[in-house]
Amino acid sequence: MVKHIFITGGVVSSLGKGLTSAAIGMLLENRGFRISMQKLDPYINVDPGTMSPYQHGEVYVTDDGAETDLDLGHYERFTHAKVNCHSNYTTGKIYSEVIRKERKGDYLGRTVQVIPHITDEIKAAIQAAVDPSIDVAICEIGGTVGDIESLPFLEAARQLALSREPEDVLFVHLTLLPYLKASGEMKTKPTQQSVGKLREIGVQPHILICRTEKPISEEMREKISLFCNVPRRCVIEEKDVDFSIYELPVNLVKQGLDALIVEKLRLPASQPSDDSAWRRMLEKLKAPKHRVEIAVVGKYISLHDAYKSIYESLTHSGIPNDTKIELRKVAAEDVEQLGAAQLLAGVHGILVPGGFGERGVLGKVEAIRYARERKIPFLGLCLGMQCAVIEFARNVAGLAHAHSAEFDSKTSDPVIHLMPAQENVSDKGGTMRLGSYSCALRPGSRARAIYGTPQIEERHRHRFEFNNAYRERFESLGLLASGIHEPMNLVEIVEIPNHPFFVGVQYHPEYKSRPLEPHPLFREFVHAALTHAKALGNAPGKRPGESTGDASSSDTGHEGAEVGATSTTEIGAR
Repeated sequence: MVKHIFITGGVVSSLGKGLTSAAIGMLLENRGFRISMQKLDPYINVDPGTMSPYQHGEVYVTDDGAETDLDLGHYERFTHAKVNCHSNYTTGKIYSEVIRKERKGDYLGRTVQVIPHITDEIKAAIQAAVDPSIDVAICEIGGTVGDIESLPFLEAARQLALSREPEDVLFVHLTLLPYLKASGEMKTKPTQQSVGKLREIGVQPHILICRTEKPISEEMREKISLFCNVPRRCVIEEKDVDFSIYELPVNLVKQGLDALIVEKLRLPASQPSDDSAWRRMLEKLKAPKHRVEIAVVGKYISLHDAYKSIYESLTHSGIPNDTKIELRKVAAEDVEQLGAAQLLAGVHGILVPGGFGERGVLGKVEAIRYARERKIPFLGLCLGMQCAVIEFARNVAGLAHAHSAEFDSKTSDPVIHLMPAQENVSDKGGTMRLGSYSCALRPGSRARAIYGTPQIEERHRHRFEFNNAYRERFESLGLLASGIHEPMNLVEIVEIPNHPFFVGVQYHPEYKSRPLEPHPLFREFVHAALTHAKALGNAPGKRPGESTGDASSSDTGHEGAEVGATSTTEIGAR
């Protein structure tokens, strides 16, 4: 029978439950167990698809087209678990289903209540994510213990545990030990109160993982154990990592967490943990021979999580290139006002990510023109690809008013448009292309060489498409449509063959990059940027108002360490 691990959080939000959950999944996989990963989110939105990136960070898309929480990206980067539409449930999704059943009459006239109807639906959602082949189902419960929004999920987990044998369900509680600089000591009281809140609703955590800036003394471990009713050896230190989030699983192994979980769940004899490939990856990440500076020109630059998977993909791609990635974060709106030359001078590569809405689009177009004309390696993702088409149409094809119909419905040259079948659909949410679609790669193209295969599958999240009426004309001028979704004859990839690296893709390759398996598009983009850097003497360019040298991140904890190999500087971001 499948074992369950529920991971909860206390004291404050953003403690890193997603990273910790992913790391636990990796530890169990390294011991030979098959796992599933799931996130339960307490917000009332049905999914994060309509939420602002400033509110939620990036929307992570699964192969089957579900728009989900960004923590699912951590799950796939750390483990081999396959996430899908059942891997992320929200309060809105749960309540919508209960209300649908009530309207249909499924409850036979009963009064519909949180207990048992909402909690039963949550338990059904938990089971829906579990495949019979799975050994351990890991479920992260979002929010913070004590929040009213999380209570139904915690209650459902309590009920599920009550219905199973004690060794079948494990509760892991992530909490914070704050360090008071003035007194020079850490405090355990918030952790005690968080565990107390959990116990009030009938959940006794079996393992405490304590986020901390400083090492935990044995005396403090003993105190936590006593007041939280958790054995001392089950109090696990999760000290802020020194360099990268990818150190976290290694550090938890040192704490013996994997052995403890195997013991608590009475899992069958497993193979010895093998993280040798992961450790080799970390060594390469820590000591690169080269460095390149990549400009990311986007709308949501002020929030790191808005482009989470992109930044991680760049970091992954630095590893096989033996290269440290330095990010220059550039607000697209400021390119419109200050110009690309001022904000992008000296960078070795330019990446333009996706987004929705007109704000900053002209800045993206200007940044792409700068990359094309100065032969700087360029990678455009989703809207970034569409902006590359607009730029080419205006500045090479001579179509001065070319635009996307998304931003100018009356443009004389809608080089990006809705497909005819979509134009009369009133609910634009129904026209979104979501999830995995096939793409045939053109023989002899750069895309075909990068992927090394004639056919690929990539994940999408967009509505507007390349207008095929312009395909022949643009190809005659040097913009090659090198990837096509053949069933619908949709352009997926454009490239300029006589450029060092100029590739735009309609999909989101960042969702499929892994630390041990960097995505080939990102890998080759970084390689091209490195080649460009060497041609310039391998020194990041001087930034406006700065002397040449490494920028540094002031972030701390998991987020700060996450860019340990990636110095971040925001240029012009508001």
